[in-house]
Amino acid sequence: MQRISFHVNSDKPEAGAVRARLAGFAREIGLDVLDDARADECEAIIVLGGDGTMLSAVHRFPGIPLLGLNLGSLGYLAGVEAPHFEDALRAVRDDAFTISRRTALSVKGRTALNDVVFSRGNSGQAAIIALSVDGCAATRFFADGLVIATPTGSTAYSLAAGGPILLPDSRSVVVTPVCPHALSSRPFVVREDSRLSVRLVARPGAETLDIFADGEAVAQVHEGEEVIVEKASVTVPLVELPGADPFEVLSRKLGWAGSSIR
Repeated sequence: MQRISFHVNSDKPEAGAVRARLAGFAREIGLDVLDDARADECEAIIVLGGDGTMLSAVHRFPGIPLLGLNLGSLGYLAGVEAPHFEDALRAVRDDAFTISRRTALSVKGRTALNDVVFSRGNSGQAAIIALSVDGCAATRFFADGLVIATPTGSTAYSLAAGGPILLPDSRSVVVTPVCPHALSSRPFVVREDSRLSVRLVARPGAETLDIFADGEAVAQVHEGEEVIVEKASVTVPLVELPGADPFEVLSRKLGWAGSSIR
């Protein structure tokens, strides 16, 4: 790859200076750095920020490989840390990387790399949500909401709601209820090509749930309405550098290798 551009989280005070430094370095090593107006012509987008910035780049530059340089805190998607920024750019120049094509979800014409969320919003009332998988009635949740997450998104809201971590290549989707009002309600995993039907059965005191795709409001589902969530027809290409190890990232981000472990 030779043509790159930068996508920056302008809310980060240091982002502008880091971009300027890395753009200069990229030109020094022979990369062609295009400005924002020509970003759609790039072969790769270098994302400076955290996972939220990565998600905005996914939707701003569909189909273009993304490389995330972490200026945030956790940074599962933007996994390259500051000491390795220059090495990452050299790898792009030398084509020393692989492309990981991540599964995405589709809901009401919108694509989500991380998750589709059905939420009660500001209301204090839970909802009864019926879920069918490939036309078969699966279960009903009495809960504050529902998260349907890809492997990529399994470390986001789904994890915070008690869902399992899926490895990027697991070809699965996890369904996680948010604050279920029954101990028997638990997350479960289905095939990535499963067709999920979500229906709002009842909502005491209200008649709708809000639908979000990667944190962006999509629509509302009304009582009795069925909404389909399924695998998107497109994948999201992420640049993976040599030696990429999902377990190392999880260990580093979640503190699995605690100081007491030898």
